[in-house]
Amino acid sequence: MIFAAGLGTRMGVLTKSRPKPLVEVAGRPLIDYAMDTAQGADLRRIVVNTHYLSDQLHKHLSNQPVQFSDESTQLLDTGGGLRNALPLLGDGPVFTLNSDAIWRGPNPLQHLRDNWNPDVMDALLLLVPPDPSTAHPGAGDFLMSPDGALQRGPGMIFPGAQIIATDLLHDIPQDVFSLNIVWDKMIARRRLFGVMYSGQWRDVGSPKGLIEAQKLLDTAQDV
Repeated sequence: MIFAAGLGTRMGVLTKSRPKPLVEVAGRPLIDYAMDTAQGADLRRIVVNTHYLSDQLHKHLSNQPVQFSDESTQLLDTGGGLRNALPLLGDGPVFTLNSDAIWRGPNPLQHLRDNWNPDVMDALLLLVPPDPSTAHPGAGDFLMSPDGALQRGPGMIFPGAQIIATDLLHDIPQDVFSLNIVWDKMIARRRLFGVMYSGQWRDVGSPKGLIEAQKLLDTAQDV
């Protein structure tokens, strides 16, 4: 599941006439980088949710092996959006990936797959350490114990890639809800885990993030 339905308000004029996933970094739309990541992990099916100026995303991805989860009438947030897409995704745990990110290093979804253990985990979140260059606002999202179990607190940043079991989504009565609600239920069961990412990541949710992502890609080309 690639989350691509956000309004992109932090991008200002850059998203006045296009959805955020079509904002370009180094001459390529953000959604293309997300597609590269998903296809590089050899996933069986890819679902993209859409809302703002969705026709542009549909047209851009028309030749790609994707299905669309339509949120044109109501933006459902991450939890509601994922639940809405389940008929397309199928049963069992799914990968989710934010579209407003640039990665440099190992495929983040493959790294999650290599560390996934459904016997003890309801979700496995990829994590990165706090770093001003990531352009991520805030002091971090999670504290991680030595065995990888997560608790809330200022510490590691969740950069938007995970494997998550979908069973608990059906227990939420609201149509619109964040995955944070589901994660809190998993924390209470001690089944929310994290794994550190060994590569680099940039949050491209703002113009500052766009600049930092461009710097990261420029550095990669110089190596």
